[in-house]
Amino acid sequence: MHRTLRSLALASAMALASTAGAASSYPDRPITIVVPVAPGGTVDMLARILAKGLSEQFGQPIVVENKAGASGTIGTRHVAEAKPDGYTLLAIANTFASVPEFLPNAGYDALQDFAPITQTCSIPMVLVTPPDSPQTTVQHFIDTAKNRAGQLTMGSSGLGSTGYIAAELFGNQAHVEFLHVYYKGNSKALLDVMSGQLDAMFDQVSTSGPNVKAGKLRALAVTTLKRSPMLPDVPTLDQAGLTGFQDETFNGLLAPAGTPDDVIAKLHTAVSKVLNTPAVRERLAQQGIEAMPSSSPQAFGSYLATSVEKYADIAATAQKN
Repeated sequence: MHRTLRSLALASAMALASTAGAASSYPDRPITIVVPVAPGGTVDMLARILAKGLSEQFGQPIVVENKAGASGTIGTRHVAEAKPDGYTLLAIANTFASVPEFLPNAGYDALQDFAPITQTCSIPMVLVTPPDSPQTTVQHFIDTAKNRAGQLTMGSSGLGSTGYIAAELFGNQAHVEFLHVYYKGNSKALLDVMSGQLDAMFDQVSTSGPNVKAGKLRALAVTTLKRSPMLPDVPTLDQAGLTGFQDETFNGLLAPAGTPDDVIAKLHTAVSKVLNTPAVRERLAQQGIEAMPSSSPQAFGSYLATSVEKYADIAATAQKN
């Protein structure tokens, strides 16, 4: 009996030593960052910036693989089902947390199926209209929406998307309703706003900002509590009368649930180092994006939990209407 117990203890100790050794040698082969959306957007851009910086730190290739489709759920499920060893990671945005609240068949649990590593950035949204729209201020826009209840068209890339969430939060606080128009992506929606075929939409400052500066769009307000350096003359919704309004898009990095804590900690430190590089911060800032690594993986986990709760409330309200 005592010999059996000693043997079990020895086996347990050897297993722990093996795990520790694996964590300390991580990574010893290429890492894949899965981007669950098409190339070209902010999530994809951030993933490629991180891939370059992490490769330089780790001395290993970092591969960015786009697995788009089904509101991001295809790539997301792929990572959820991957081996939890730190070699398959997931780049995310808000939709990661919101989609399961709007689509019951999303196929993953945002809080149970993944291990948080860190937030990577924060991006203000901006309410944009056609450049010749008669709605020149937020209050004028709200008044028009009330007079034309459910008639002003509001574009987004679909139910639960960042633009849809911002519009719902806006509508709930301003007590107005819109006619939601869904697109396969924001690009076509923006073109329709520019041409006047769509009354408005909420879009990221990083993509709408250049068009606002070029006079192709009118910006009424940004969704963060502080103004965007990219559009310093555009007020916040809080300043425009919707007291306390705050909604920002975020990007982040996750691993499959069960990934060793030591590996998560190593990735958190390495990603933070990349994001705190002056050249990277400046490159992002020029596009209206603020590099924002979390203080710890646990802090990012708490942020995700709060986000999921917020989106669940929005989904419940939307289903009642």
